[in-house]
Amino acid sequence: MDPLRKLRYFVAVAEESHFGRAAERLGIAQPPLSQRIRELERDLDARLFDRGRTVTLTEAGQILLAESRDLLARWDRTVALVGRAHRGETDALRVGVPPDLAGRTLAELLTAFERARPEVRLDLQELTTTEQLALLAERQLDAGLLEHPVDVTGLRLGPAIDTPLGVVLRRESPLASKTELALGDLAGHGLVMPPRAAAPGPYDAILRICWEQGFRPGRVVHARNPEFVLGLVLSGHGVAFEQGTVARKEARVVWRPLRDEPVRRRLSLAWPTAAPHPAASGFAELIVEVLGADGVSRPVPTGDDVRPWQVLVERR
Repeated sequence: MDPLRKLRYFVAVAEESHFGRAAERLGIAQPPLSQRIRELERDLDARLFDRGRTVTLTEAGQILLAESRDLLARWDRTVALVGRAHRGETDALRVGVPPDLAGRTLAELLTAFERARPEVRLDLQELTTTEQLALLAERQLDAGLLEHPVDVTGLRLGPAIDTPLGVVLRRESPLASKTELALGDLAGHGLVMPPRAAAPGPYDAILRICWEQGFRPGRVVHARNPEFVLGLVLSGHGVAFEQGTVARKEARVVWRPLRDEPVRRRLSLAWPTAAPHPAASGFAELIVEVLGADGVSRPVPTGDDVRPWQVLVERR
């Protein structure tokens, strides 16, 4: 018998905790079901159930249940994707993107993808890196545009792109008269950042490089929405690191580059290693092309690929 069918039978018994109810759910008689479970136990050389007045999982059975659910879900998705590809049917690519990704960039991604893959609908969702990782694990996303450093266990990564970040500060600040700033120039200021929970790796890396280069923020204030970031900077709560889009919205703030580009944002598309969406890798290449067209962001050279928890910010 097909091993996957045996696993489906096993899952049904485990979830129902009763052979009779499981047989009814599967639409088969109980004796063949019991026989298949015994065959599975012989195949694995392990007892999966304690059979008494109630049917309970052994420790080996509990492990198999968790693995079986994951394996069956992956197989079902693989079958569905292969079938859709064979029939040429339209499919959706569900992708998470950072909440602060510029609207113009989103529009360019949608337009470019529609031109490249008109048969596939692109479903972009505003999500933090942490939120994307959770949904990728649950297979509720097909891919996610992640901020690094990040733990990408179980994920495949597309090419990465770096964007140097400058500083947004009030126009009335004495620092606004400079055309370029060093991190140490920001000493005494507060810092406006996204909450650590949104992307712990970049959060810790940025604070570390600030401390190493003489900027120890008097306080750290959190904001996810770019408009909220702008409001906090204007009200004197601190400066913010970004690539310059926020400053263009408000004449009362200025954006200044950082000398030697010590703080950079690194992004790359990630998708599950098992049963990936067939359009994911192509979209990863498209992202680098679109983001790199801003004249500031740069693809990460081959050989300097992102690794789990690789340091985002560098000293030069």
